[in-house]
Amino acid sequence: MVIKLKHELIFNSYKTIDGRGANVHITGNGCITLQYVSHIIIHNIHVHHCKPSGNTNIAASPTHVGWRGRSDGDGISIFGAQKIWIDHCSLSYCTDGLIDAIMGSTGITISNNHFTHHDEVMLLGHDDKYALDTGMQVTIAFNHFGQGLVQRMPRCRRGYIHVVNNDFTAWEMYAIGGSANPTINSQGNRYTAPTDDNAKEVTKRVDTNEGDWAGWNWRTDGDIMVNGAFFVPSGGGLSAQYSKASSVEPKSAGLIQQLTLNAGVFGDPRDDSGSISTPGFSGGGTSSTTNTGVQGSGSSGGGGDYFGMIFGSGAPPPTSTSLIFLSLLIILILCTITNHVALESFPLLSL
Repeated sequence: MVIKLKHELIFNSYKTIDGRGANVHITGNGCITLQYVSHIIIHNIHVHHCKPSGNTNIAASPTHVGWRGRSDGDGISIFGAQKIWIDHCSLSYCTDGLIDAIMGSTGITISNNHFTHHDEVMLLGHDDKYALDTGMQVTIAFNHFGQGLVQRMPRCRRGYIHVVNNDFTAWEMYAIGGSANPTINSQGNRYTAPTDDNAKEVTKRVDTNEGDWAGWNWRTDGDIMVNGAFFVPSGGGLSAQYSKASSVEPKSAGLIQQLTLNAGVFGDPRDDSGSISTPGFSGGGTSSTTNTGVQGSGSSGGGGDYFGMIFGSGAPPPTSTSLIFLSLLIILILCTITNHVALESFPLLSL
């Protein structure tokens, strides 16, 4: 199923796109816009070849049509939104960013996705001077940053960013960049540097002198560096400083192949060859289609509590002792009710 948009697909709050059991591709003009909304899940879809659109009236809800300016051509644009979960999607070939989150957006989890063939992959933060982005919290977990990527995986302005258990296959300029003093907590990732000796560094402080960024809290903890990759840390390095940028317990980077094996749309191959399936497009991916053939539900790969990353940890599952106690309590209640009914009916039987 290829959904080719004429203009932005604008979400309302409390909405889910779930592409399991189908081969869903969203492409065309505008693509997905999450503006001033909350509680959104986007799951198991392809998003690619998105172009700018706008300067026209667009439906923002079933009852409202309004004028929209020109969009940037992002795959998924998050604007002043919160509690967003993007999981098991495959994104590539968009005009601007694959995922951009700006204007005070927060509570965002980007997990189990496959990113390929793009320049500026992910932007977190609107502008160095935009103060509302200071409170932004984003988790980037169990993703595969694959072939044909250049930079911004992500590029952060302000905020608290947890980059955990991702596989960075390569990049052309850098992997993680930032400005305006973001807190970046990199844990349990695998960074594979490109062959270019001038692009081995994972990190980049954008348009900032070392004297200014030396105190920023950027750390690498348990990451694996491959092919000469290196991460330049800064700041005090104390764990307490990263509390707002810590959302899930990292697993060993030695398990990265397993943790990210199913990144992207369910059923898609983990493709390190440089080609992806984009039906109807030539010159950017192949013209073949892929049947996802999904069985079951839920997220594979990291196996983490992804809702817990953005909404707070859920209650732990009941233990066997709790289940036994609950069963006995139910039996006791049923016995009490049965005996009570029997006693009430006894005088009637005597009559």
